[in-house]
Amino acid sequence: MPLKIYRRGDVWHYRGTVAGRRLRGSTGTGDKAIAQRIAAEREATAWKGNLDGPEAILTFAQAATLYSAAGKADYRTLKVMDYWKDMLVRDINEGLVRQAALTLYPTAKGATRNRQVIVPTQAIINHAAELGKCRKLTVKRFAVPRVEKTPITWAWVQAFMAAAPPHLGALACFMFLTGARVSEALAVRWEDVNFEERRVKIRQTKLYGEERMAHLPQPLIVAIANCKRDRDNVFRYVSRGAADKSWRSVVRRIGLPMLSAHACRHGFATAMLHAGVDPVTTAKRGGWKNVQHVFKTYGHAMEDETVTDRLIGTPVTQRPDKSKKRV
Repeated sequence: MPLKIYRRGDVWHYRGTVAGRRLRGSTGTGDKAIAQRIAAEREATAWKGNLDGPEAILTFAQAATLYSAAGKADYRTLKVMDYWKDMLVRDINEGLVRQAALTLYPTAKGATRNRQVIVPTQAIINHAAELGKCRKLTVKRFAVPRVEKTPITWAWVQAFMAAAPPHLGALACFMFLTGARVSEALAVRWEDVNFEERRVKIRQTKLYGEERMAHLPQPLIVAIANCKRDRDNVFRYVSRGAADKSWRSVVRRIGLPMLSAHACRHGFATAMLHAGVDPVTTAKRGGWKNVQHVFKTYGHAMEDETVTDRLIGTPVTQRPDKSKKRV
C-alpha cells in the first residue's frame, strides 16, 4: 500500500509497503503538508530504485554510510562526505573526482590530493559496487615525483635507543622491525601485544580499517617490556607531533643524521629487500598493498659490487677501499 502519514507526538511519521518493501520512518516535521510531500518523495525514490536499480538512487552519503558500517571509515571519510553530500554516485566520474582534489587542496602536491581525496572517494564508491549498489570507479592518480628516500639502518636505531627514553627508543625499534607507520605504532595498546606468541596487532591506518599481525623479534620484546604500563597505548604519545618533537630533540643531542620517524618504515623495507626477502613478502609483512610500490620506492641498489658472488654461493666480501693508501 502507498505510504501514509500518522502523527506521533508533535512529529509526523510515514509507513507502508512499496514494491514489496516495507518502509517506515519520521518526516522530522510537525507540518502535515510538508510531511505528506516528504512521504511522497520517499515513495517515489523507492519505486525508482526498484524499477531502475539501486544505482539510480544511491547517493554518496548513503555509500559512505555503508562504508562506515563496514568499519572502514577514517578521518578522510568525513572530508569527502562533506564535499559530495547527496550527489548521486552514478554522476560522479573520474574528472569530477580529480577536480574535487584540486578544489579541496589547491596548493597541495599530487601525493596529498591522491591520499586525501581520490583514494577515499574511490574506496567508498567501490565498496558500494562490491555490494551491488553501483558500478566501480577508476580514477587516475596525480603524478608524484619519485624522491630518493634515505632509510634508517639498524645501527642508527641502536644508537638512538641508547640515548632515548625507553618508550621513545622502543617506538623506533618497533617501526624499524615491523614496518609500522608512525600513526599505526602510536595506536598500539598493551592489549594488542602478545609476548608469549611474540606477536602484535597493528591497525593499518592507510588501509581503511584492516589489521595485520606482526612478529616481535627479541630486541623488540625487550624494548617493549622496558616501557612503563601507566597508559593504555604502549608508546605513550597521543599525537604524531608530540612524538616528533621528542624524536628530533634526541637526534640533535647525539648528533645522528636527522632522519624522521617515518624513515624507520623505509629502513624496514630496504633492509628486508637487501636481506634477500622478496618484495611480495616484504609488502605483506610491512602492510603495503602495492608490491610494485615497495619495489620501486625501497629497492635501493647495493653499492657493493661483489654482491654477484651470491649467485654461486660465495659469501659477499667488501673490496678494500682503493682510495686509502697502504702503510
